This record gives sequence, structure tokens and C-alpha cells, in this order.
Amino acid sequence: MQMTHLGIMSLKRLIRNNRALALTEFALAFPVLLVTGGYGAELAHLALCHLSISQYALNLADNASRVGVVSSNGVSQLRETDINDVLQATKVQGVDLKLTTYGRITLSSLEYAAQDYDKMPLQRIHWQRCIGLKSGLGYDSSFGKAKTTAGADAPANWVASSDDQYAGIVSSGMGPAGSAVTAPTDSGVMFVEVNYDYQALFGTMFLSPTKIHYIASFIVRDNRDFSQITNPYPTATASNCSLYTVGPKTINSY
Repeated sequence: MQMTHLGIMSLKRLIRNNRALALTEFALAFPVLLVTGGYGAELAHLALCHLSISQYALNLADNASRVGVVSSNGVSQLRETDINDVLQATKVQGVDLKLTTYGRITLSSLEYAAQDYDKMPLQRIHWQRCIGLKSGLGYDSSFGKAKTTAGADAPANWVASSDDQYAGIVSSGMGPAGSAVTAPTDSGVMFVEVNYDYQALFGTMFLSPTKIHYIASFIVRDNRDFSQITNPYPTATASNCSLYTVGPKTINSY
């Protein structure tokens, strides 16, 4: 069927018509721009979360290595309230990410100091304190555990007949194989492990569920008494790793 003269003229006018050209191009390009822009925003947000959580871990290890009350003999005593304060500080730092809601933080005291119940110095996780609602494999400490209440017992109160004094022994130190951290002789290391479920901007549209994991450690800065964590009046509730809460109960908590 041959096209009429009128039809040919209409087709030519349609081809030459450039009205709404920009709108048409935008409609075609918008899905591509939306996908690439969203993916870029998601990657940028993930990178910022990695940076933030690595800094939270470093700050906690640094703060925990400094806190304590220096007694008249020049020895620093670490209190439960001191530990709660540094954990609370980390919670506040990570409030925008809801760090303790979607994650778990473990603070360990790795020591190489012989206690009264030791026959020789050992690399030992003397005590651990934790915050965060997440629990189980992948959230609790991956590099060794001490008993739940460890640290609160003075050597004089330790039950020598039990096996508890051997809990937490990590002869190779704490950390990934080949790069584990060990404590210096007669001293200790504050070792921090953070596990966090990344909260994506666009759900699983661009990224599968992602866990962010960081560790950090600092050598204890002062002449600390490593025999126990003290808890003088007014006593503080210890942030034991058997508890799964969004934050420690400090005296000045808000």
C-alpha cells in the first residue's frame, strides 16, 4: 500500500519536530542516573561507616588504656565505673549509626603478668566487658574469652581448685593468625573488637547484608594494678559479656 502525499508530509514534520527533546532524553537517561547515583551514594556511606567504626575502636582502646585512679603509692586502680565511662563514650560516638543496637563491642584486658594463682606469667585475657544487643557467632569475641565475672575477683578470693584460673589463656595473643597482639612483660593491652551490621541506605538494592568488623589495641599507659577491677562505693553495674544491652549503666548515665 503506497503512502499518500499527506502521510509523507506528516512523517517529515514528525522527524523534524524537536519539541520536548530534552524531556525525552531525560526520561531515557533517568533510570541509568538513578541506579549509578544510588550505587555511588551507598558505597560512599559504607566507606564512611568503615572509617567511623575503625575510629570508635581505636578511641575505645586508647581511652581504656588511660583510665583509672592513681593511689598514693603511684599504682593506678581500674574501676568498673571507669570501664563503663569509656564504653558509654563509644556508645555516644556511635549514636548516629546506632552502634550498640546493630552491633557488639568487646573490650578485653590481655595481660602478661603472673597473678597469685599462676605458676608463671601467661598471655591471658584476664577480663572482658561488653556492650551491644547483638549476640552469638560473629558478634561475640572471636579471639578468646574469659569467664563472665573475671576481673572482679581478687587473687585472694580465687578458687584455686577450679579450672577458672585457666580460662582466657591465649598463648599466641589476640588477633588474626600471623598478626596477633601480645602483652608486654608485667603489663597489659586493651584489645577492642567491634562487630556491626551495616545499615544500608537502600536496603539490599545495591549491597547484600554486610558486617563491618574492626579491632584495635593499645598498651596500658600507666602503672596499673592488674590483680582486679575495683568497684568501690557507690558501686557500678559491671558491663559483663553475659549482658546484651545498648549501653552500660553508669552513675551519670543519661
